[in-house]
Amino acid sequence: MGSRRKARECALQMLFAADFADAVPEEVLKTYWAELDDSETEESAREFATRLAAGTLAHLEVLDERIRSRAEHWRIPRMAIVDRNILRLAVYEFLYEPTPRTVAINEALEIARRFSTYEATQFINGILDAIKRDLDEQHPQQGISIEESAQADDEREHSTDDESSVSPA
Repeated sequence: MGSRRKARECALQMLFAADFADAVPEEVLKTYWAELDDSETEESAREFATRLAAGTLAHLEVLDERIRSRAEHWRIPRMAIVDRNILRLAVYEFLYEPTPRTVAINEALEIARRFSTYEATQFINGILDAIKRDLDEQHPQQGISIEESAQADDEREHSTDDESSVSPA
């Protein structure tokens, strides 16, 4: 598993804890890393996970409104905790991170496959795709392509590996 996927999964776990316990965000972020004691998670992944979780928690109203606009016949509190937090995390990336939207959707779906159900994966895909279309109409995403983003992710993950194991570009 790549370090950015691991970071997204850690962020999801923090969001789940904050949502489930109705806890103070700062306390959840601090407690998560103290209790996890995961020395295998790279510092860059920890920083990315913390930034995603903190940003998502700071913008819940905006994120939930975007989700609500496309979740026909579903109220946010009635969604499964895991599913609503996967949606929040992906929409946060859409709005506040340079991640290409298609990459954010793909990552959300992979995480949903691991932490939720098949039906939930379809539900999440439908909502995220509709929000992506809305955003693409309002504000087309500029910057790097999906392929360039994936390559950059791969390069970041391998940059800490032994230099002899990295193949030239």
